[in-house]
Amino acid sequence: MKIVFLGLNAIGKRIYDWLVDQGETILGILTTREQLKLVHELKPDLVLCIGFRHIVDQATLAVPSMGCINLHKALLPTNRGANPNVWSILESKTAGVSMHYMDMGVDTGPLIAQREVEISFADTAGSLYEKLEDEQFDLFVETWPRIRSGDVEPREQVGEATVHRKQDFKDLWKLDLNRECTLSEAIDLLRALTFPPFRNAYVEKDGKRYYVEIRITPEEGDREQTWRRLVPDYHE
Repeated sequence: MKIVFLGLNAIGKRIYDWLVDQGETILGILTTREQLKLVHELKPDLVLCIGFRHIVDQATLAVPSMGCINLHKALLPTNRGANPNVWSILESKTAGVSMHYMDMGVDTGPLIAQREVEISFADTAGSLYEKLEDEQFDLFVETWPRIRSGDVEPREQVGEATVHRKQDFKDLWKLDLNRECTLSEAIDLLRALTFPPFRNAYVEKDGKRYYVEIRITPEEGDREQTWRRLVPDYHE
């Protein structure tokens, strides 16, 4: 099995290391559109796209005999495109990961496997991203034997499709202090924009920019009893 990687983000590095440990042959890691011509020279059996930021042309997709596989942090066809962890919190309220064969569309190819990921009310875009990466790794390891043996029965994506561009995410960053919304909507927006160490959400006040994040901490145990133990006159 000869493999070429397109892109190499954090989850891609984990999968790359795991494949090397399995004795698989990685011919190269390509990160730019200009490097796609190397796929034609290397002639891999399989291309894995994990974090590649460019559209792959049809001629390149046709090179590997076992196809090109993409990993995406959403339950396709929901939340195709950029920043699916953000839109899972803001719009769909469901999250998950998908492996699919690539075609000329954006995250539109036939599905290989999917897995849902629970969103907690305490999750932010950052914490959900980490959950999704862990699930991507587990799903890949579980599915790899079938991919390697060619025992995959891809299925077409069904259901209502949504897609977002990177600019859609950027358009959320500036918060309007005069906007009318429910507290729930405001909290969800801040959850979706909180991804340390990146500074996304901000407000402008008196000519100065202020960055905003949110932290939601689930209660653990009986808070009332804890405070009574630590502060004897609590609520007395």
